[in-house]
Amino acid sequence: MSLLETLAGKGLRREPPTRDEALAVLATSDDDILDVVAAAGRVRRHWFGRRVKLNYLVNLKSGLCPEDCSYCSQRLGSQADVLKYTWLKPEEAADAAAAGMAAGAKRVCLVASGRGPSDRDVERVADTIAAIKERGDVEICACLGLLRDGQGERLAKAGAHAYNHNLNTSEGVYGDICTTHDFSDRQDTVQKSKDAGLSPCSGLIAGMGETDEDLVDVAFALRDLDVDSVPVNFLIPFDGTPLAERWALTPQRCLRILAMVRFVHPDAEVRLAGGREIHLRSLQPLALHVVNSIFLGDYLTSEGQAGKADLEMIEDLGFEVEGAETPSMPEHRRAETVSVRRRGAGTALPPNA
Repeated sequence: MSLLETLAGKGLRREPPTRDEALAVLATSDDDILDVVAAAGRVRRHWFGRRVKLNYLVNLKSGLCPEDCSYCSQRLGSQADVLKYTWLKPEEAADAAAAGMAAGAKRVCLVASGRGPSDRDVERVADTIAAIKERGDVEICACLGLLRDGQGERLAKAGAHAYNHNLNTSEGVYGDICTTHDFSDRQDTVQKSKDAGLSPCSGLIAGMGETDEDLVDVAFALRDLDVDSVPVNFLIPFDGTPLAERWALTPQRCLRILAMVRFVHPDAEVRLAGGREIHLRSLQPLALHVVNSIFLGDYLTSEGQAGKADLEMIEDLGFEVEGAETPSMPEHRRAETVSVRRRGAGTALPPNA
């Protein structure tokens, strides 16, 4: 297919597709899915080889969130049957992180429910980062909600490498899934993390009723922010949330979405995130030809595939777990990020970034 040949060629040159080309990827037929995966796989292998980066979530504080994001089991008014607890102690979080590190996780993601952290919360997370770093060398990504001025810098000083705050969907429909903050608030937090010298991690959730145009809009909005990593989530329709009946995704559509994101972000870390097990099902191995990063184990309030099964899948594909000594990002992106950090928080990238 000439479209896919064109997109693969652009990806090898770090050129994004046009909006029409990105939409055309989402419009391809199920009969063409192997061709779509093969074209996106060429781009993935060019920039990341056959490496798979493993990430591990630690839920520092669960439930009782004042925000009303429709997709979230921890939202205001949620009737979902999830654990609710206040902040884990630093040693408790370090114990949880150590389990992921022992399984090969290169990045630990520290997540807390809420609109955003207080300054006291940032200090708590700083103590937690110190406790985890005592267990071994690992990247730390914080995900604490909307940042206020100076908080990103404090996290960077404490040893955080990255900050995650997803845009989730397009600006045009953001008000349909959340009313307690808006799309620009999320953009502002991603920019604050960049200005603080943190590696920006921001992605999307597919399956919330969005159109192809919405998916392309958010993919390009993330490109405009020049994020380093793009987690792609597929909606988990929790009972007790407004989107509990949304089961609109097929494995083939998930693969097309991942391929579109890879073409828009050819040299960025594209991460297969929440919902992969229930929506991709037996086609999960095909997705690893497109993405170069996955979450290992459980998610915030839902169980994931057993870590042993993930490691077997990676091995069966002939892929390899990315080691701590191997840089995650291509050299040109590492150089660009170092430049940003020098202008921002004044910290240096760890050697495995």
